[in-house]
Amino acid sequence: MTTGFFWDERCFWHGGGNYAGLLPVGGLIQPGGGLPENPETKRRLVNLLHVTGLWSELDTQTAPPATHDDLLRIHPESYLRQFKEMSNAGGGELGLRTPFGPGGFEIAALSAGLAKAALFSVLQGTHTNAYALSRPPGHHCLPDFPNGFCLLANIAIAVEAARAEALADRVAIIDWDVHHGNGTEAIFYDRADTLTISLHQERNYPLDSGDFVDRGSDGGVGYNLNIPLPPGTGHAGYIEAFERLVIPSLHAFQPDAIVVACGFDASLVDPLSRMIAGGETFRALTDMTMEAAADLCDGRLMMAHEGGYSEVHVPFLGHAVLEAMSGSNIHAPDPFQQKFEGQQPSDRFNRYVSNQIAEMEETLGL
Repeated sequence: MTTGFFWDERCFWHGGGNYAGLLPVGGLIQPGGGLPENPETKRRLVNLLHVTGLWSELDTQTAPPATHDDLLRIHPESYLRQFKEMSNAGGGELGLRTPFGPGGFEIAALSAGLAKAALFSVLQGTHTNAYALSRPPGHHCLPDFPNGFCLLANIAIAVEAARAEALADRVAIIDWDVHHGNGTEAIFYDRADTLTISLHQERNYPLDSGDFVDRGSDGGVGYNLNIPLPPGTGHAGYIEAFERLVIPSLHAFQPDAIVVACGFDASLVDPLSRMIAGGETFRALTDMTMEAAADLCDGRLMMAHEGGYSEVHVPFLGHAVLEAMSGSNIHAPDPFQQKFEGQQPSDRFNRYVSNQIAEMEETLGL
């Protein structure tokens, strides 16, 4: 098995804005800390891969930026023009919590290019599966409005580029970032050629999206699936939701390829969520997704990095995913394993989550 790993140091140089956490500095908000989305979670993943030796078992490479034509399939010319002009003028902020500095447009296009190249490598048979260490992330970005740290819709750009080259038709996108994948949903909401599935902490971000009842529109009815999980959902809840809702939906759809919006902010120590996932969780989700890909689309699987804001934990979660994808025997133990085990929800809470999943399963007729 050959796993491609697409990354570029220049993506770690994206930055801009004067924030303290999620709050713009000013008034009573003191400077310090910056946005939670920072390069260290990704850079430390690369460092950990080097230290454990897993790096040498991956086919690591960079990629060219997404082309203007690639971007235009998702984003209007007016948005791209404004983004590029602000980038050339020193940076700014086009949407909600999406600051960028000089060259921000070029870095975002490179981030999308990594996702495109990773998907192409899988569809063209270069790699069995592939991982794109994209930054800035993309799953919140609407065609004309960036938000939630996302400036370009990386995965959607990659998928539509693949379709333009007749490399794939039916694509399933699984988003296990802890926040709702509202941008990806919006882009494909009325289409039957793309199954979009989002598992997320309910009413986290965005506050007004991600409801189970939002199933698509027009020709896309039934091809969008939101799985909102209550705060405090732990390992068992994630696995049950995946087994009972995600996997059957994939089998019903029969995709040509599976793409994962791979966020790690369901971590039990993430500052922007209240879920209790650990390395075991992400390894199990990866194993189940790989099995489904093997059954449905000759193993064609690409993952694009999204959120995850614990500098300590994200590298180990990413390592667990890449261990599974590559079939490596190299293991980096989760340093929060004891905390992970000790803080899992009670049987009573797990039954509550299970009942919610069962209600969704019954409504879907799975």
